[in-house]
Amino acid sequence: MSTVYIVYWSGTGNTEAMAQAVAAGVTEGGAEAVVWNVSEADIEAVAGAKAIALGCPSMGAEQLEESEMEPFMTDLDGKISGKTVGLFGSYGWGAGEWMEDWVNRVNADGATALNGEGIICNGAPDADTLENLKALGRDLAANA
Repeated sequence: MSTVYIVYWSGTGNTEAMAQAVAAGVTEGGAEAVVWNVSEADIEAVAGAKAIALGCPSMGAEQLEESEMEPFMTDLDGKISGKTVGLFGSYGWGAGEWMEDWVNRVNADGATALNGEGIICNGAPDADTLENLKALGRDLAANA
């Protein structure tokens, strides 16, 4: 069975809920879902996977969380070429610029951002967003 690693950082629980929805979709798609808070993630396992999901809310001036997620992403930058990456996160303000920047970064690293964009929601994910996240998980399972 293929494995999809889902690595996230969450301050309020919204992005964690999104990660769990992605995991449900991965399982529905027939792959194993391993969900890690970024502080627990094994960078080498994640880098060795064919398909991964990364989640982080918008922080500060529309950027990734700086103390854990950004350093993790910096470590991944040179290791994700050829991989399929699903991106997701919540926000409380702004228009999603952090996600556009993240998608561009992943693509510049030689990976493919699944569906060409990330999944974002303002605040807690609603039922439609959760279904979209499950679909993302199923797509990741198909690419794992």
